[in-house]
Amino acid sequence: MSIDRAVLAFAGLMVLLSLLLTHFVHPGFVWFTVFIGVNMLQSAFTGFCPAAMIFRKLGLRPGTAF
Repeated sequence: MSIDRAVLAFAGLMVLLSLLLTHFVHPGFVWFTVFIGVNMLQSAFTGFCPAAMIFRKLGLRPGTAF
């Protein structure tokens, strides 16, 4: 698996998790969803993604974006 695919899978998992937390635990968890969206937008424009750095250190092969 490449870093690009791992980042996409991780982001999708986090969005789903935040939506579940919002629905079942507390509506304030919607801010977690907002944080994930903002992080995805900034990484699209800047190329900086903390999750990609972690996946790189874990030994995943580089992709085209990260």
